[in-house]
Amino acid sequence: MAPRTAIVIYSLYHHVTKLALEAKAGVEAAGGKAEIFQIKETLPESLLQKLGAPPKKDFPLATNDTLVDYDAFLFGVPTRYSSMPSQWRTFLDGTGALFAQGKLVGKPFGIFVSSASQGSQETTAMNSLGTFFNLGMPFVPLGFTHPGIGSTDEVHGGSPLGAGTYAAGDGSREVSKLELEIAKHQGEHFQKIISKF
Repeated sequence: MAPRTAIVIYSLYHHVTKLALEAKAGVEAAGGKAEIFQIKETLPESLLQKLGAPPKKDFPLATNDTLVDYDAFLFGVPTRYSSMPSQWRTFLDGTGALFAQGKLVGKPFGIFVSSASQGSQETTAMNSLGTFFNLGMPFVPLGFTHPGIGSTDEVHGGSPLGAGTYAAGDGSREVSKLELEIAKHQGEHFQKIISKF
């Protein structure tokens, strides 16, 4: 039976959402099954409106049960000060019982990111890994398995740690074609690797 992957994301301006949809397509193209879940919003609606955030997509909310029920995970993490945002932190801080019971030990994960600028692509991923390592989860990096990752032909997100995109501070930059291709490739690569576990 193929492992079931939950793609768990937080996305303010939908850049992470677009990467998640491509990653899901990649998992499925490689013969796997994936479903997208979103982290609960913690910002008040009044602030979301001031930020110009579009309405949330109709994905189910991620819970501790999501982490228990699925076999593997792709985590979509936008940048806040070179690390994960408070929404992600709040969600993970609620996994204490899972940690204590070892419920997530051995469940593989990958990560993809969105940042306003170039400086935080790898930093965000690196600063997020420790939490998942403490939960006993093995990391599946993307590596240089797609030629676009190391390409200097255009400015683009992504790194050997995982797919990525630049959003600009106000969310105005669109996800590029190359960034979408890398996200889909990450889904395919991840599925092929976890199928060996």
